[in-house]
Amino acid sequence: MSDTIVEGHSSKLTELTFQLIVESSPNAIVLVNKEGKIAYINNQTEKLFGYVRSELIGGKVEQLIPERFSKSHPGFVNMFFQTPTVRAMGAGRELFAMRKDRSEFPIEIGLNPVVTVDGTLVLASIIDISERKKAEERFRLVVESAPNAMLLVNSTGLITLVNNQAERLFGYARTELIGNRLEMLIPERFRTHHPHHRDTFFQKPQTRAMGMGRDLFGLRKDGSEVQVEIGLNPIETIEGNMVLASIIDITERKIQENTLKKQVELETKNQELEQFAYIASHDLQAPLRTVLNYMQVFEEDYLPQLDEKARGYLDRVGKATERMSTLIKALLDFSRIGGDARLNYCDCGKILSDVLADIEEITTKSGAIIEVGEMPSLNVYEVEMRQLFQNLISNAIKFKKKDTIPVIKINAEEINGKWKFSVNDNGIGIASNHYERIFYIFQRLNSADQYEGYGIGLANCKKIVDLHKGEISVDSELGKGTTFNFTISNLTK
Repeated sequence: MSDTIVEGHSSKLTELTFQLIVESSPNAIVLVNKEGKIAYINNQTEKLFGYVRSELIGGKVEQLIPERFSKSHPGFVNMFFQTPTVRAMGAGRELFAMRKDRSEFPIEIGLNPVVTVDGTLVLASIIDISERKKAEERFRLVVESAPNAMLLVNSTGLITLVNNQAERLFGYARTELIGNRLEMLIPERFRTHHPHHRDTFFQKPQTRAMGMGRDLFGLRKDGSEVQVEIGLNPIETIEGNMVLASIIDITERKIQENTLKKQVELETKNQELEQFAYIASHDLQAPLRTVLNYMQVFEEDYLPQLDEKARGYLDRVGKATERMSTLIKALLDFSRIGGDARLNYCDCGKILSDVLADIEEITTKSGAIIEVGEMPSLNVYEVEMRQLFQNLISNAIKFKKKDTIPVIKINAEEINGKWKFSVNDNGIGIASNHYERIFYIFQRLNSADQYEGYGIGLANCKKIVDLHKGEISVDSELGKGTTFNFTISNLTK
């Protein structure tokens, strides 16, 4: 009899201990039998679901489940009791519970088989994950609205989250990315080393740029590569540590940087070339003057003694020397453009009048008709501007058609804050395949026997227009004439 009393006391103590543990749990606890009836609940269950325990104990557990899931739930109960083990319920699926007021909320459930005198029961530990879901949704919205491509990657290299920008950048749908390895977005030549870099990051996770000092590339679905910058941010989740990669397409920036670099290099080379041209041509002048002086002395002292053949040789030497002198002067003029330029507010009409006065002799000799439209007043480099007009007008007269009076029209109009000038003629014209070539130094389109010059005049024009932050172009047709167009910015001092 005493043994029975002790056993009963021990049983009651065990029951009390169990009850104390369950009641003190921060989670909702529901004890369910094989028939799916609720045998016990704790205080947290009452608070979470809005029922008093008398309303639940003895009732079906399905009353805590949304109607869309309640019909299939008894089958899951039977399956659990066939092989009762400790596990999470509905692994991989989103679970929802229903309160007394019929409102729903997301949950996580842990299942534990409990052996009692009444048989095996299942203890369901229920956690309300509404706040976590809200936080996850806020995180998802932030990632989704980010202007950069975003990838959430776990420690094994699997992609768990992507945003719209990532889809656009790499050309994949997110269903093609999520669950796959990150290496699919990395060019093959870098894939071998990437797992090591990832492991190194997770050993000491911290916010930083990826691959500092190195050029990084991504691989699109179509096989093309894109140059990128990547920022790495460690993220702690219930599924473990992850890294949020923020990816920026820097292709255009790199193109601009390379273009700028080339421009700087070109400008440096041009400056060096101009300096060389100046020094070379300047230093050549002295010996050339010596040659010319001695030629003059030789002609004065010995010309009567020379036969016709020797005189011919001497004449050729003299002409060659004169051509060299002219060429050196042209090189000096080219190298000096912009060297000591001064910006002044000038009447372009006045500059043109002065130019026409300076070249009156050649215009009169050719019979040229020159029509000048309204000209603006601008901040320009006056000396260079004068040279620009003179070169273009002189060219128009030089390259006139045989037995045709040259007609030259000069006009200007303001377009988008810049002034566009045009110099139009009715001369021999220029073939379209020569349009680009003519603005480079020493580019001749006609033989020296036909037309004088060294192919420097238009190179000077381009350099002067560049000095004014403008552009120069040509529109021409063989046998019908040419129009040179150039723009001049209204520069400020």
